Amino acid sequence: MIRNATLDDLDAIVRLHTKARATYYEGHLPEDEYAGVAEVGRSREGWAGAIERAGATVLVVEEEGGELTGVGAYSVRDGVMHLTQLHVAPERWREGIGSALHEVCVAAWRREGVAEVRLEVFVHNLRAQAFYAARGWVEDPGLPRAGDHLTLCLAVPGASGSVD
Repeated sequence: MIRNATLDDLDAIVRLHTKARATYYEGHLPEDEYAGVAEVGRSREGWAGAIERAGATVLVVEEEGGELTGVGAYSVRDGVMHLTQLHVAPERWREGIGSALHEVCVAAWRREGVAEVRLEVFVHNLRAQAFYAARGWVEDPGLPRAGDHLTLCLAVPGASGSVD
């Protein structure tokens, strides 16, 4: 089941987010920068703020029994829709969880009339880059790189103003 997150999900979201980030940051950044106490605290504050913020959407994938196996978030920033987070528990990769979560986001953007969405992906996270490319995301020609992250964009299929 994919549903809107609540503050009751916060601990599970932060655990999942921290575990997922370790898979692509390990070996590229010092551990404190993605899994240290201060960073986990910052992550917790960020997720809590996103859950409570008007105009932001945080979705979770909840399995039978209550386990959270995926989390995604999006909001408008500087007048542009951004997919700010999309994570799946690493032990559950390649089961369709990320695809289902992505499809729910795309359907919501289509309903909202959003024609284009952006995201940033860590330059060394080739697995995520392949996931997004398979779903139509391309490097943003206007903003191809933001530090150690690539900027990707998606023309939302079926949205007014997008090219299908």
